[in-house]
Amino acid sequence: TRQLTVHSAEPASRDDLLRVHTVDYLDRLKAMSDAGGGQAGYDAPFGAGSYEIACLSAGLAKQAVADVWTGRYQNAYSLSRPPGHHCLSDKGFGFCLLANIPVAIEAARAEHGLQRVAVVDWDVHHGNGTEAIFYDRSDVLTISLHQDKLFPQNSGDFADRGQGDGLGYNLNIPLLPGGGEVSYAYALERLVLPALRAFQPQLIIIANGLDAAGFDPLGRMQLHVDAYRQMTKTMMAVADELCDGKLVVVHEGGYSESYVPFCGLAIVEALTDCRTAVEDPFSVSIIGAQPSERFNALQRELIDEMAAAL
Repeated sequence: TRQLTVHSAEPASRDDLLRVHTVDYLDRLKAMSDAGGGQAGYDAPFGAGSYEIACLSAGLAKQAVADVWTGRYQNAYSLSRPPGHHCLSDKGFGFCLLANIPVAIEAARAEHGLQRVAVVDWDVHHGNGTEAIFYDRSDVLTISLHQDKLFPQNSGDFADRGQGDGLGYNLNIPLLPGGGEVSYAYALERLVLPALRAFQPQLIIIANGLDAAGFDPLGRMQLHVDAYRQMTKTMMAVADELCDGKLVVVHEGGYSESYVPFCGLAIVEALTDCRTAVEDPFSVSIIGAQPSERFNALQRELIDEMAAAL
């Protein structure tokens, strides 16, 4: 189309993966994949050939980051599958086999000189893997907005701010279950945007989980198509302000087969400054389910408390 260039990418190489993952994990994952599949880690089942598919998923993220950082494109959407934000350096986790975003960041650092990157994760589940990989580093700011105490249940606390050189470079924003567009918009305004402005990234990556939308079977948040559209525009604006518009969106979770496509389309429409004729057939239901002002007032109060503590 005139607004969108669509292409694939080479799979991530073993050298790409070894910048993030251990030799032992990669060898085990490949052997299990060749033997018909298995469990890469907690809640991370996979079948035959999944190693190669995961390498392609990471390769898509790598290419998207490289193309935006080097100026080939202003922004990009990496339609990666399987997802990556739960994956640890030495094991899979939560449907994730390889850490797509860290692999992409480290490749761009090694091959193209990228230095300071911010990752904003709005998947409904805490981005524990991305957090863990960069937890002691100051060159990657990791931010996760997620439903409080959902998955993993023992991670994602606001108090977890990084360690060593990375202290202050991790920001968790746990949100009350049932929150919708007001919760996310206020969290972006009060917490995410100030953190990005303080960090001054050269490039921003969104870990785009669409499981914070209404109807998702694995979450209890209430985002809708226009909420995702506006959140994307907010991130585009701050990218314009801080890093010449360099913004990459990498696909993560989303389990409502009927609703995820509409939310994903809205994000791509925002990135390309284009509106298609496709309308959200579920908007009345989800907008009608947005929480009350009493709920929103409580969520704003909790967000204000987090902002005051930074």
